[in-house]
Amino acid sequence: MKRFRGTMAAALAAFAALGPAVSCRRPAPPLYTIGVLELLFSPTTADMRKGFLDALEAGGLKDGTNVRLDVRNANNDIALAQKIAQDFAAGGVDMIVAVASPALQAVLAASPKVPVIFAAVANPYLTRAGVSPAEHLGNVTGISSSGPIRPTLELIRRTLPRARRVGTLWTPSEINSEYYLKLARSAAAELGFEIVAVPVANASEVLLAAQVLINEKIDAIYQLSGNTINTAFESIGRIAEENAIPLFGGFLLSTRSGACAAMGWDFYDMGARTGRLVLRVKAGESPAKIPFQSMSEVKLSLNRTAAAKQGVRFPEDVLKQAGEILD
Repeated sequence: MKRFRGTMAAALAAFAALGPAVSCRRPAPPLYTIGVLELLFSPTTADMRKGFLDALEAGGLKDGTNVRLDVRNANNDIALAQKIAQDFAAGGVDMIVAVASPALQAVLAASPKVPVIFAAVANPYLTRAGVSPAEHLGNVTGISSSGPIRPTLELIRRTLPRARRVGTLWTPSEINSEYYLKLARSAAAELGFEIVAVPVANASEVLLAAQVLINEKIDAIYQLSGNTINTAFESIGRIAEENAIPLFGGFLLSTRSGACAAMGWDFYDMGARTGRLVLRVKAGESPAKIPFQSMSEVKLSLNRTAAAKQGVRFPEDVLKQAGEILD
């Protein structure tokens, strides 16, 4: 019996000695989590994400080390975007980044209490995120990216002085697409153009809609940027080439998918600017005190090969304006 008591005493003493060490091994606090809602996969989304991640890392944040990124893509499914937004708003994230207008709409409808940073939103005021750059929801800020509609139509006029009818596709379910169409019609009237618009409901309709557009006896296509249509831009490029119709793109990377020219924003830069906003808010700055920002440096990309197939010759002043010329 004495031997048993001695053994127990030794065991208790050993456990007591380990006690302070064990008590210090508390579970590590959860990493600061940023929920990222992307509406769909596209070349511009990929560029944005790279710029975003590079900016975070340059600011000292690395996924899995001192921050957790919960990146989800809705595959252009609005119902899924709403579900993801609701999951984020219900808890588990410390900040939400919404990429594209429908993504921001879904997030705002979910009424999150955490900070919200948006990007690639044509007109944030249409989503009721605010009424001016300085007057907006207290937990929301971001980067707006209204496309250079009038400058592109002016480019078309300089390149095709005799053009009158300009065709485009648009998506009625996207507020950004409807907004761009209104801007295009307003600017076109002042520049002597008539805009011929064909609606599409989803990406699978883009090819047929582009063929319908060609039958409208248009002089050129100016494809307004839109989430649904951008994913199927190559279909428009094929139709333009087959019919020798000049195709101007609404986003910079479209010259890699068949456009002879495109004006727009650098989406890598947009992603980097979004990342820097995230760093500011994570450091303690209130979104309420950060005015909405907007992209301002319009870039021009030309594609000589596509232009030749579409019967386009760029004036010398247009060639000098280009930031890049693809051959």
